[in-house]
Amino acid sequence: MLVDDKIFLGTSTQPEYLALKYGNRHGLVTGATGTGKTVTLQVMAEGFSAAGVPVFAADIKGDLSGVAKMGAAQGWQTQRATDIGFTDYKDDVFPVIFWDLFGRQGHPIRATISEMGALLLSRMLQLNDTQEGVLNIAFKLADDEGLLLLDLKDLRALLVDIQERSKEISTRYGNVSATSIGAIQRALLVLEQQGAENFFGERALEIADLMRTDRDGRGFISILAADELMRSPRLYATFLLWMLSELFEELPEVGDVDKPKLVFFFDEAHLLFDDAPKVLIDKVEQVVRLVRSKGVGVYFVTQNPVDIPESVLAQLSNRVQHALRAYTPREQKAVRVAAETFRPNPAFSTEEVITQLGIGEALVSVLEAKGIPSMVGRTLIRPPSAQVGPLLAEERRAIIANSPVAGLYDTTVDRESAFEVLAKKARDKQLAEERQRQDDEIKKTERTYQEAPAPRRSTRQTPAEAAMNSLARTVANRLGSALVRGILGSLKRGR
Repeated sequence: MLVDDKIFLGTSTQPEYLALKYGNRHGLVTGATGTGKTVTLQVMAEGFSAAGVPVFAADIKGDLSGVAKMGAAQGWQTQRATDIGFTDYKDDVFPVIFWDLFGRQGHPIRATISEMGALLLSRMLQLNDTQEGVLNIAFKLADDEGLLLLDLKDLRALLVDIQERSKEISTRYGNVSATSIGAIQRALLVLEQQGAENFFGERALEIADLMRTDRDGRGFISILAADELMRSPRLYATFLLWMLSELFEELPEVGDVDKPKLVFFFDEAHLLFDDAPKVLIDKVEQVVRLVRSKGVGVYFVTQNPVDIPESVLAQLSNRVQHALRAYTPREQKAVRVAAETFRPNPAFSTEEVITQLGIGEALVSVLEAKGIPSMVGRTLIRPPSAQVGPLLAEERRAIIANSPVAGLYDTTVDRESAFEVLAKKARDKQLAEERQRQDDEIKKTERTYQEAPAPRRSTRQTPAEAAMNSLARTVANRLGSALVRGILGSLKRGR
């Protein structure tokens, strides 16, 4: 059943294979909750890994983590293998790297504010058009003035600086209102409370670390712990879109390849498109269309094909459709839409079968010779070879400790960036103003002494001199804390 250059998915009236050379033509895995999508995702991830293709996948419930442990075939697995005639079936284990934006269940993943860009950050912050315009001005100003935007405090500091220079900046770049800046600052605070301060910063993720193979030539399966991340769905969706954009930007053109350079599974894909503005959907469509030439295959995993915009759906050539329910008119319409995405099979009605599929069954259509979609087949999906279900916490920790990227991302780097540059600029300005004020006071005092009779010379300070020096020391001591409060607002940071 196992053959070179193909991934065995299961059996319909014949074995169903996904050809590796079409693995970068993207795909779709859909079906209602509990119909077997996660098992299908694991089967595909195992197949790509065994063929030497690195995989990145989000693990929404923790179930996918079992791919890192040798399988111990359960009754249903061996029975499934027998039912589909899978004589090559055996237990196996696959190389895994665990990642976690919060750094708790895997290596931390970070990106800088500059890398994220204004469009994706605006989406994450749920800004309106006016506020997004101000954020664009902030990024442009940072570029023009050579300010690095690495983390949230850098962006906050820049927004404070823009507000203080609003008249000058409005003349150069366009209107900047205090109301818009305040709205962005509040949105940043909400984002920080959702854990985004763990994501923004350095060391930023290097795409090469997602494209590793082990000594046996198997592709590493990078698993993102997403159970906690799903509490902030917009952060989750925007992060995955950023990663997809990074793959497109950084990888070279490779054209047609024998197998993908990387396969990217985007689970809960509807979160990316819910309430998304057209400009963002257009960007997703563009990236999905063009990233194929970089050797990257993108597979969206969601409950229903209607969750994906038609412009994106049209680019997803390899499809696995698990059961859908059709109790309401809306659900019935969704079933019809799903059925229409397949090349018909005269042996059955696709629309009827979608509602009749059992757990582990799916309608499968993939690209065949010359890139033509295969006739849809009612397929019993093969059982995974690795463990089905989550790892124990201690097992996960052991894999993380022995990971090929252990120690690379576990420590936060905080180099000089916009926050430090603007803080020094503000401090220098205040010191200059204080120095000027003291000079003015000294000149005023000198004029007073010149007009009065010459006093007896003494090495002791006069009361006026002592008071002036005391005032200077007091101002200098308060300067730093005042500056920090001004930059960070309500957030306090020790000097």
